[in-house]
Amino acid sequence: MQLDDGTVVVVTGAASGIGLAMAEAFAGRGCSIVLADVESEALETAQRRIADRGVSALAVVTDVSQAAEVEALAAATIERFGGVDVVCNNAGVAGRSDAWFGPIEAWEWVLGVNFWGVVHGVRAFLPHLLARGGGHVVNTASIAGIYPGFSPPYDASKHAVVAISEGLYHSMRSSGLPIGVSCVCPGWVRTGIVDSDRNWPDRLGRLPDANPIGEIVSRHVGRAVDEGMPPAMVADLVVAAVGADRYWVFPHPDFLELAVERFHRIGEQLDPVPAEQIPGMPAQAEIVAEVLKALAGGDQQ
Repeated sequence: MQLDDGTVVVVTGAASGIGLAMAEAFAGRGCSIVLADVESEALETAQRRIADRGVSALAVVTDVSQAAEVEALAAATIERFGGVDVVCNNAGVAGRSDAWFGPIEAWEWVLGVNFWGVVHGVRAFLPHLLARGGGHVVNTASIAGIYPGFSPPYDASKHAVVAISEGLYHSMRSSGLPIGVSCVCPGWVRTGIVDSDRNWPDRLGRLPDANPIGEIVSRHVGRAVDEGMPPAMVADLVVAAVGADRYWVFPHPDFLELAVERFHRIGEQLDPVPAEQIPGMPAQAEIVAEVLKALAGGDQQ
């Protein structure tokens, strides 16, 4: 689709990271931008940053895990701009608590933002995209959506985003509706994803303690994130995909190769590769060694 000064773009998780980079990239095409995030102060700063580019910018504090708040975001967008053309369901979080022995609220939080946030975004904005005569939906998944091994709740949520996106794509095509869909599956990107706990919602009670194993993994993952791709590079690929009406966006081809190899193993009905043998992951051998040491230390107490 054509992107210009008549295009209205909504981006969730827009106060930082890939979301802010997307907002800037679309603003660079002259688009009007609606920024949504739960971090109010950072969102205000992001709005000023986008407005300084000479485009219209609206900031709406939004918890995408809550359907009513996403509906309110859609209403605010229509009230301000009269319509919407591109919706980027980008907000995402990752927790540090143990998936199997930690509190169930940690699962609820990750799935609430990463999975339900996309569902709410599509359902709230799709009627408005159709009323506009067409548009595009961008869903930010992750390489974890086709290659698990990061964190069970996170992996599950991103697998769901891939499935949602493909289902939406097929629905639009089979119905002949003029809505494009893109599914973004990045690997390591320089964002604040490791520090997602800063946005733990009060409604879920006390923030779960980060277990020792989670701390070990987070430290190594944080190092990989710090050395990752700049968000702006991902955003440029997203804008190009929207312009070309392209579905898949894989910023990290090396991770895609791992995913292809995984599907070959599935086809041969082979067991999953142990984590410590996965090439390209952040110091997997070191992580496993530290985890085993921590577990052994715990057993001795």
